[in-house]
Order: sequence, then C-alpha cells, then structure tokens
Amino acid sequence: MRKALILNGPNLNLLGTRQPEVYGSTTLKMVEDLCLTHGRSIGFEVSCFQSNHEGELIDAIHTAKGAQDGIVLNAGAYTHTSIALMDAIASVGLPVIEVHLSNIHAREEFRRTSYISKVAVGMICGFGAQGYVLALDALAAHLNGGGPA
Repeated sequence: MRKALILNGPNLNLLGTRQPEVYGSTTLKMVEDLCLTHGRSIGFEVSCFQSNHEGELIDAIHTAKGAQDGIVLNAGAYTHTSIALMDAIASVGLPVIEVHLSNIHAREEFRRTSYISKVAVGMICGFGAQGYVLALDALAAHLNGGGPA
C-alpha cells in the first residue's frame, strides 16, 4: 500500500471557525477523516500532520523522505512566503500536490504568488475540503505514471 502525508500549515487548526465565509464550516478533523477514508479507498495509507510552525513543517517534509510516497500540502500563508518550504520540497524528491480550500487566484494579490507551486506536481484550489480528495486522486494518478503528455 502506498503512503501519503497530508500536511497542513498555519491556522488550519482553526478550520470550521476561522472565516467560514472563505474557508467553510468543515473542521480540520473532518478534512483529515475525509482524507483517511478516501485514501484507503484508492490504496493509500494516509497520515496527517498540522503545525503553525514553519520548522515543524520542514521537519515533516524531511521525515517523509523514504517513508512516504507523496505529500498533499496546504501550506496556508507559508505558500506565499516560504522559500524554506520550497527548498525542503525540492530537497526530498517526493511528489507534492499543493492544495488550498479557497481559490487563491481570486483573492488578494499577495495570495496569487506560490513558492510551493514552483516545486509541486500541481495545484488544486477553490474546491473546499473536496480539494484534498482531488489532490489524493492526482497524487495516485501521478504515481501511476499519469500526467502531462
């Protein structure tokens, strides 16, 4: 069975109560349960980790090397600021699918820049919690040799 890490960054622990008009009412626990269930259905053993601390996210990416087959990453605000996360992803050689609950391209200008996208296989944004399901499917397709022609 393949292994996937669902990695969530700052403030995502507040899902369900933080700006529900932007992020919806789904909690992080609900997102994680959705990922665990869907992951099993497509042959993934899924583990989940969330931190508000950049260094802990970097450590989780480093630890994933050799232990995971890929990562689904919602880096939150670090998406737009963290060269360190970008470098960590580039360093481990694992496929990463970037995911965002909201459509970052329809929001403030600063949110339209993603350092993560520069090293990710692809990005899914704007579909709420369903984006994580789509990201797991995209990771599975990528690992099975699917992708751009």
